[in-house]
Order: sequence, then C-alpha cells, then structure tokens
Amino acid sequence: MSTRYSRDHEWVRQEGDSVVVGISAYAQEQLGDVVFVELPEVGKSLAKGAEAAVVESVKAASEVYAPISGEVLDVNGALADEPATVNQSPEAAGWFFKMKPSDKAEIEALMDADAYKAFLETI
Repeated sequence: MSTRYSRDHEWVRQEGDSVVVGISAYAQEQLGDVVFVELPEVGKSLAKGAEAAVVESVKAASEVYAPISGEVLDVNGALADEPATVNQSPEAAGWFFKMKPSDKAEIEALMDADAYKAFLETI
C-alpha cells in the first residue's frame, strides 16, 4: 500500500498487518529543527484523532495525532538520541511509531499522495 496522509500532516504506511506512522515533509518544514520527540508507550490504545506524540522544535512544541485508531506496537527509540532524523528523513528513518490498526477502513479514508499535495496547495 502507498503512503496515506491526514489533514494534520501525519503519514501512514502499511507494512503487513501493522502500519508505520510519522509526520510529513511539510510538517517538519513548518516545525523547523526538531530537538525532542515524545513517543507513545508500546501497548497504548489510540483513538483516531487523539494525541499520540509530541514534537518539540526550536520554534514550538506540536502534538502528533493518531491518524487512525489502533494499538501501539513499537516506537522509534532512535529519535530520543537523534531527534533531527525527523528533519532529515521525515517519511522514512524519522518514523514515530508502529501500530496495529483496529479499522483498516480508516486507512483508506486518508488522502493519497496526490490528494495530500492538492490539500497543501489550499493552506
């Protein structure tokens, strides 16, 4: 499955039965240099739209919302030591957490890359 995007600038990419979640290149550009990332606890259940993580940059602190509902399976612990990875590789090495989706239809409801690009043009 291709990468899908939320209106809050999170991305979701399906990998087997789980999904990987992070923030978009646009979001990290808006934040500036990321200096700290607070990730959710493994095993935590997240409802779609609930606060899942916090990203702090030299400009501000911003919440990262769960783009879909599910259970957190893993977090990117490397971000604790290297939060700038979010700036360098927001849609690959800078991923935030993996989760088991509780409703795969929520993934399909997110924007594909073309729709997200069109959405960014309205901001």
